[in-house]
Amino acid sequence: MRIIAVVAMLVIIAFAGSALAVPPGKTVEFAGGGAGKVVFDGKTHADKGAKCNDCHPALFQMKKGADKITMADINAGKSCGACHNGTKAFKAGDAANCAKCHKK
Repeated sequence: MRIIAVVAMLVIIAFAGSALAVPPGKTVEFAGGGAGKVVFDGKTHADKGAKCNDCHPALFQMKKGADKITMADINAGKSCGACHNGTKAFKAGDAANCAKCHKK
């Protein structure tokens, strides 16, 4: 079951699109498959103390469509996985955490 969830997340993220600079109070939604759309919430990250320059431009470019995000990259500590590694923030690769990003 976990393998299916991880594969589904890989497919969804692969087609999800790009990272965008999202100010607090705004969200960006990416189309998803069976696990549901991926929602990035700027306010949630700002409330945790994240600043725009924590991720831009080191992890994500500022141009829409410039970054492709995959679960393989996240699990390797790239893009979202730089923080969502189970140490700094919840581990994105754990099946129990899918719903934290994916919304049905």
